[in-house]
Amino acid sequence: MKRNLFVLIVMAVLTAFAVPARSEPLAVFVSVLPQKFFVEAIGGERVAVSVMVPPGASPATYEPRPQQMGELARARLYFAVGVPFEEAWLDRLGAANRSMAIIATEEGIERRAMASHRHDHDQGHEMTKRSGLDPHVWLSPRAVLTQGRNILRALVSADPEGAATYRENYRRFARDVVALDLELMERLRPLEGSSFMVFHPSWGYFADDYGLIQRAVEVEGKEPKAGELAALIDEVRREKIAVIFVQPQFSRKAAETLARAAGAGVETLDPLAEDWDENLRRVAEALLSSRRP
Repeated sequence: MKRNLFVLIVMAVLTAFAVPARSEPLAVFVSVLPQKFFVEAIGGERVAVSVMVPPGASPATYEPRPQQMGELARARLYFAVGVPFEEAWLDRLGAANRSMAIIATEEGIERRAMASHRHDHDQGHEMTKRSGLDPHVWLSPRAVLTQGRNILRALVSADPEGAATYRENYRRFARDVVALDLELMERLRPLEGSSFMVFHPSWGYFADDYGLIQRAVEVEGKEPKAGELAALIDEVRREKIAVIFVQPQFSRKAAETLARAAGAGVETLDPLAEDWDENLRRVAEALLSSRRP
């Protein structure tokens, strides 16, 4: 009888001090879809990721929906990245859930100036409103390694029980990112030093990584005037650019006008695609196919 009583007391003590198992994944928000890819790769089944800017929407002008604000109240972490809508909304998002930590995933990354059209190689200083810096860091595999470390630290801090899982997942993620970087370096080597033209200057970090020169059609969302358009036509012909790249979040009209006048094509590249690694492979293939003979 005494032995049974002792066993019951021991079990009660152990139960009292046991850390309860987390019944639900850690609820987190990210600003854009590529961040979802990163957080899920590192967090695995221990995280449930919601995306603020949905497919097709622009992170330059997006305004959160009421439903998202309700979901945000249950989130433990918000992973920011420096896109323009955050300038207007981050403080309000934080006020909606004061227990939610906001993580700047771009912290520790050397940021580049947002390029102006036709002058990325020399002047290149047309600034974004937020900090005057290009937010598209997720398009550089080398910068993504830093983003991944920031994500890892935040997940470990919010969920110490999952630390071993998060660290192992990050090691696997980092190996994959390095392998992708090496693959892209090899594939894009023939284009080193060459130019490609985009409507909106999203691809500056990618271009920097692989020795390319990004030329942009628009400046701060403004389409080129007649004189600027003529200069762009000359540039497309001089640089032997066969394709002008557009993205789904912006109008194709100016790019199509320029392409027709210069005898070039128009092709879509999405800097906000969720399948981040395969998307960068598609970008490399598109660039390789876009040069005139």
